[in-house]
Amino acid sequence: MGTEVLNKLATYLTFNIMQEVYALDVLKVKEVLELTKITKVPKTPRFMRGVINLRGSVVPVVDLKYKFGMGDTEETIHTCIIVMEVAIDNEVKVIGAMADAVKEVINLEPDQIEPSPYLGTKVDIEFIQGVGKVGEEFVIILDIDKIFSDEEFEAVSSTAVSVGEDKQKEK
Repeated sequence: MGTEVLNKLATYLTFNIMQEVYALDVLKVKEVLELTKITKVPKTPRFMRGVINLRGSVVPVVDLKYKFGMGDTEETIHTCIIVMEVAIDNEVKVIGAMADAVKEVINLEPDQIEPSPYLGTKVDIEFIQGVGKVGEEFVIILDIDKIFSDEEFEAVSSTAVSVGEDKQKEK
């Protein structure tokens, strides 16, 4: 289960990508936004959809569906942006992640969470903290701090900084 042992009741925000249910530690989530205008930024990684204006701050938005190799997120009435805090290089950064829909907030006891399954040595599942069982449904618990490599996150966060600096120069 990654490097963390889940040994107490934990609270998660669940959301859909395609028909699969994923979960994030609710303490990492700042807010959930309806889909808003995303400004595309040239020369950014393919999984980065662009940036949004969040109360005057520039926030990069990534497409988790694309990052997971499942194609692009289609924009529907249910599509949303989950704004979260990600730890990288001992710093906390704010990013948004597109999801097909947000489901609910759930509590999981330690006995409801299984370790990440072994899928072979060529499959990187380090970002999966575990698999939760809610009734008959599985919930893939993500470790958002491990989804992006340092280089990927640096590309995303430096884009937000440079866009933010450009906006300041325009004033």
